[in-house]
Amino acid sequence: MSEHLRIKQHGAVRVLTIDRPASKNALHGPLRAALRAEMGAVDHDENVAAVVLTAVDPVFSAGVDFKQLQRGPDETGNALDLTPAAAIRAVRKPVICAVNGVCVSGAFEVALSCSFIVASERAKFADTHAMLGVVPTWGLTALLPRAVGVRKAREMSISGAFVDAPEALRVGLVNHVVPHEQLLPFTLDLAGQIPATPAVAEILELYTTGEDLSLAAALALETSRSIGRKYDLAAFTAGASRTAARQRGRESPTAEGISQ
Repeated sequence: MSEHLRIKQHGAVRVLTIDRPASKNALHGPLRAALRAEMGAVDHDENVAAVVLTAVDPVFSAGVDFKQLQRGPDETGNALDLTPAAAIRAVRKPVICAVNGVCVSGAFEVALSCSFIVASERAKFADTHAMLGVVPTWGLTALLPRAVGVRKAREMSISGAFVDAPEALRVGLVNHVVPHEQLLPFTLDLAGQIPATPAVAEILELYTTGEDLSLAAALALETSRSIGRKYDLAAFTAGASRTAARQRGRESPTAEGISQ
């Protein structure tokens, strides 16, 4: 495992922290390989219900490290190589991105590939591909318009302008904006609410598949997954009781930040 990707377990939540501050947490070959490997590992680890991806301060990541363009140990140079962003999208468990600072280009694609995003008040997002004279290859032109709408996505991509945390919340790019020092505690609390049930993976898959379907087809897909399904009433009742108790016992998730 790369020395630049720290891994910790908090209950059923796996926390991955990008740790290359001297290089603005840029994604060089070994770090990209470590991200791909860990994303593959969590899918087969029954001790992991959710993943939090973050980085050491002061930035989230400057994207691909153009100063170190050597391939990772598992990269062939083929356009079909699995990218870190694609590896995240392939995970059948929730991956929450906790963005602690500037997040641009390749790192932006990584964040967009996560299930959703929690942003520090210091977070800023930008697509700088056009400014560098290159074209996105990790999914940005498909993912960004689905998050913020095609007109806003076009503006961000061809202008390279930064979007700060409040604006990111307003346009639907992030789910929450919290005080910087509360970023990881808030995100861990949010991830800790996710139940370790097979239904989570199925629901995420329905959302992903449904994005490319008509409303009628998406509704039919959901219906097809429920036909013939058997439910354990006792387990359902117990789960509902635990959820109600947890909600009564915890503070409002918006107490320390702004949420959407």
